[in-house]
Amino acid sequence: MIPASFDYFAPATLDEAFALLEKHGDEAKILAGGHSLIPMMKLRFAQPETLIDINNIPGLSYIKEEDGHLKIGAMTRESDLEHSDVIANKYPIFTDASKLIADPQVRNMGTIGGNLAHGDAANDHPAVMFALRASVVISGSGGSRTVPIDEFFYGFYTTAIQETEILTEITIPTPTGKTGNAYHKLERKVGDYATAGVAIQLSVDDDGVCTYAGIGLTNVNPTPMRAARSEEALLGSKLTESDIKAAAKFASEDCNPSADLRGDVDYKRAMVEVITRRMINKAISRL
Repeated sequence: MIPASFDYFAPATLDEAFALLEKHGDEAKILAGGHSLIPMMKLRFAQPETLIDINNIPGLSYIKEEDGHLKIGAMTRESDLEHSDVIANKYPIFTDASKLIADPQVRNMGTIGGNLAHGDAANDHPAVMFALRASVVISGSGGSRTVPIDEFFYGFYTTAIQETEILTEITIPTPTGKTGNAYHKLERKVGDYATAGVAIQLSVDDDGVCTYAGIGLTNVNPTPMRAARSEEALLGSKLTESDIKAAAKFASEDCNPSADLRGDVDYKRAMVEVITRRMINKAISRL
């Protein structure tokens, strides 16, 4: 299908983008990679009167370690994450996720900021952000504010970003101690929405006791979900097989999948349990 007509702007600075957002209000949409917004426009699910393309704004694409955090610019492409040495060496969970996002053509344009700002529980990065306890930096004409990921997703396709604001950066605390992370999703074919996906990050002390557990789930809840009860089952444990099974069971019980052409509720819960167990073991192997 063909999108409804719209006005198009390509600001060269953030200030110009903020001014356009303030002028056009809730009738405007930000265009980053476009791989979530453009399909919705073609189907007429989204009909913005104004598109504000931020691809020409410098300084929004980077991957760097600074002040005890990994900092990622919102316009960083999925392919940049996929091929970053810093990511591959210290944060392989991003490599896991990026390689499972659609195909190279999509990853060459799709952005991490757009993936999060869309607010879709079926996207991959929300689960990763929950596992890593990320925060997002949201900017507007009055300055920037930092929002913990637990407070970012308000509801179905709804986030903490206000209509005159833009997500500009993701910050992730640099893990301490022995840390491992991993992500995987089950999908029917490349580019399909996940049947279920699980992101894990674990840290242990010198005695092998779990000091940190982060678990995020993909597309098994109306909004992006952190598996809090599963995390609690692992904290303070030695990550024995019984601990891992308990955490996986809790994740399958606490999620809220919907039946669709990818499977019924029981099947999806079963897949959450299986993938959670496997990703915990994979994260342990990366400690």
